[in-house]
Amino acid sequence: MELKEQLTSISDSVGHLWPELILLAALVIVLVLGLILKKNKQTILHSTSAITFALAFFVTLQNWPPQPVVLFGGMMRLDDFTSFFKLLFFTGGFLTILISTRKEERATSEYAMLILAIVLGACLLAMSMNFVMVLLSLELISLSSYVLAGFAFDRKSAEGSLKYFLFGTVATACMIYGMSLLYGLSGTLDFSSNKFIESLMDNHSQLILVASFLIIAGLLFKISAVPFHLWAPDVYESAPTSVVAFLSVVPKLAGFAILIKIVLSLNLFGQSMIPWGTVVAVISLLSILVGNLSALAQTNPKRMLAYSSIAQSGFLLIGLATISMEGIHFSMFYSLVFLLMNFLVFAALKQFENSISIVSMNNFSGLGRSSFFVAFSLLVGFVALIGLPPTAGFTAKLLIFTSLWASYQDTQSIILMILFIFGLVNTVIALFYYLKIPFLLFLKIPAKEIGPIKTSYSGNLLNLILVVLLIYLFLAPGELMGWINQITFVL
Repeated sequence: MELKEQLTSISDSVGHLWPELILLAALVIVLVLGLILKKNKQTILHSTSAITFALAFFVTLQNWPPQPVVLFGGMMRLDDFTSFFKLLFFTGGFLTILISTRKEERATSEYAMLILAIVLGACLLAMSMNFVMVLLSLELISLSSYVLAGFAFDRKSAEGSLKYFLFGTVATACMIYGMSLLYGLSGTLDFSSNKFIESLMDNHSQLILVASFLIIAGLLFKISAVPFHLWAPDVYESAPTSVVAFLSVVPKLAGFAILIKIVLSLNLFGQSMIPWGTVVAVISLLSILVGNLSALAQTNPKRMLAYSSIAQSGFLLIGLATISMEGIHFSMFYSLVFLLMNFLVFAALKQFENSISIVSMNNFSGLGRSSFFVAFSLLVGFVALIGLPPTAGFTAKLLIFTSLWASYQDTQSIILMILFIFGLVNTVIALFYYLKIPFLLFLKIPAKEIGPIKTSYSGNLLNLILVVLLIYLFLAPGELMGWINQITFVL
């Protein structure tokens, strides 16, 4: 390809990245504003970030790709699959800004820049079709996340951030080594290319097994799935609540999006020596089991939600374990519902945190009587996370278990049946830790009289919108699911 053709290809590719360009421009604007503003800095940067995410969201909808577009010579691809996840990332960034307060934004411009950088990295990761692009995008997410995790500015937060960094560094090293092995075996870094797939089909070296698991290990760290989940409880406990809400959704869903692509690629159209459906099912089963059983023993709400997030990663992986388009579609529906119910819980917790300490669950005793609406919002969020009606959490779990049962009937795989049974049993187990806080809120008598917590109209309005959305998606999931079913995903 001549230089002129290369430059033309690059310029054409850039024209498809308007949402990412908006985020990049906002990064520069926030940096400059942080340096020159003296008054109302937080309000202006807060508004700039929120407007950026809203604008990127609507630009993505406006420029929805009718068919896949290959960008930068195959390094990335824009299609409806990646556009769907980009909408989730922008929504996650927007909600994070809404629930953030001065406590997290002490380093005001840096906080907003890190949020923008992680969302930008998530968008690039979801579009990646080349191992080099995967690494670059992951590092943009990871390095920003390590810093953001320490934004409580105390010793405990610094310790959690350091642990996150150390675990993340090892995970990245594993990924790089695995990718280098696959490059040596296939001669290409484009994991969607015919050359890559044909080379692995023709090569029966055990190095493929080693390399594949090293790459998957790095991605499992990003979605905090077992056995690469050990960093999550300490980070969730020590980081600010709004940061935890963000890190528990956006990086996780970005990792899940690229994990789908890479697992389907390594599956080699069912010709792989590794039964990837079985492997993902085992990881899903362990994540659900370890997450739920560990959450039962927790007394700190944020540590409990950390283990809950590990279990939720297991439920997300169920759709991928089926290695079917239907299963992936249902996991996409689950991803959206997970975003809504997770942010509802953390938004309500944040309102409680503004008035009381939430180091222990006992701190919530009796608050449901004096602060009914916030407590009710928290109850709806927990009911959705359990997967009970009348919330969309029930619909999401019903759909992924439906796809799992259909896959079992097709394959007669014992592991899928075990996953189906244990998944249902663990949904019951989740009742015992998710409902601890609602029990304390509404049924426990406080040791001393507690007045209503400090709330804001904007915070209550956000909770109301999230509650309504979760109930609406339970009552009428057909429209959203019909839209998701139209999304075509091919490597």
